[in-house]
Amino acid sequence: MSLNTENVLFNVVKDIRHLGFFSTDFLLQVAVLLSCWGLAFLVVNRTKKRVAAKNFRWKLANDGIQRLLFPILALIFVTLGNITYQLFEGQTSSLLRLANLLMVGLVNIRILVYIIRRTFEGATWVQRWERYISAFIWVGYVLHVVGILPQILEALDAISFDAGKVHISILTVIQGLLSVGATLLIAMWVGRLVEQRVMATDVMDMNVRVVLVKVMRSLLVVLAVLASLSMVGIDLTVLSVFGGALGVGLGFGLQKIASNYVSGFIILLDRSIKLGDLISVDNRQGIISGLTSRYIVLKAPDGTEALVPNDTLISQTVVNQSYNDRSVWVGLPIQVAYNSDLDQVMNIMTEITKDESRILKSPAPGAFVTAFADSGINLTLGFWLADPENGQMGLKSDLNMKIWRAFKANNIEIPYPRRDITILPGSVLPNSNM
Repeated sequence: MSLNTENVLFNVVKDIRHLGFFSTDFLLQVAVLLSCWGLAFLVVNRTKKRVAAKNFRWKLANDGIQRLLFPILALIFVTLGNITYQLFEGQTSSLLRLANLLMVGLVNIRILVYIIRRTFEGATWVQRWERYISAFIWVGYVLHVVGILPQILEALDAISFDAGKVHISILTVIQGLLSVGATLLIAMWVGRLVEQRVMATDVMDMNVRVVLVKVMRSLLVVLAVLASLSMVGIDLTVLSVFGGALGVGLGFGLQKIASNYVSGFIILLDRSIKLGDLISVDNRQGIISGLTSRYIVLKAPDGTEALVPNDTLISQTVVNQSYNDRSVWVGLPIQVAYNSDLDQVMNIMTEITKDESRILKSPAPGAFVTAFADSGINLTLGFWLADPENGQMGLKSDLNMKIWRAFKANNIEIPYPRRDITILPGSVLPNSNM
């Protein structure tokens, strides 16, 4: 909404001095203003009660619908009140115009704060900067009300110079920065809304959803920049020169970065990996917990997260243990003494896996004789693990404890390296005292 450069506060003071503070005309303006605010408050209160009665929370920002609904309704009612007052009295009300201007400022602040909260949801700096943003906007409206803002704008516009056909001043630079910031903020907010809607659907594959979100965000940012440049009067044809320079930069200094971004889109489109996959790449193994345009987040079993560039996934061999089937085969080595009953040992090893919910029943677990070693017979308990993303260390420890208890209960010996020395009769030991 465009603002009038007239000194609104001066007109209110002028009317009070001319009509008198307790005059019928001025008291009528106050009554109309209070009625408009009261009506807006009642509508918001009724709406809030109806929403609460239906157990449905229409959440705008953090304080609910009334945070934005009240100033909008108050602005509408005050505008209608001013029109009605003008019809009956034959002149506009300076008090209602001042209230209208203040409501416009409040609406702008509430909308801006709402967009910032939703765009940077979860950021710690948002609440800290909200008060500064609100104070900055209120200062601008106060300067406008008292009639100082137009003078400041004229002074800023006077500090200028001409660059060819373009007139550049401090005012145009500030307007350009505000335009770019506003359009980018709106683009990022719309991108966040699109992301929430697309990621919530189950119709499309996860990789397709991620690609669509990234493409939409990139297009929105590009359109926002182009729109903001047009708003400040910059000829978009000059971007062709910038595009050529950018192409040269990509060909030399930014080649690796561009490769990572292109590789990211290729990975998402060919569905070679997706969120939650267990992969091994670049001597690292872990679960993919995040996919970005430049890298993936690989979370190791110990909780550490590695940022692997997308170019690495294209240029190196990736072992994806979740590509077609998430289950993986796990072998647990065991050694028993040579005097053990192997049939009994192998039966015990397979029996202890029956109570483990993480071990698949089909294919069934099995015990295998792998080698006849120096100290004993090597066996392996093999089974298919249904959820390798949850780790293997805890499961292996539980199985080893069960095997240990079962072997002790059945007198099955687990050998350890040892050497037996036999001294034959008549042998002479070497004399240690030399």
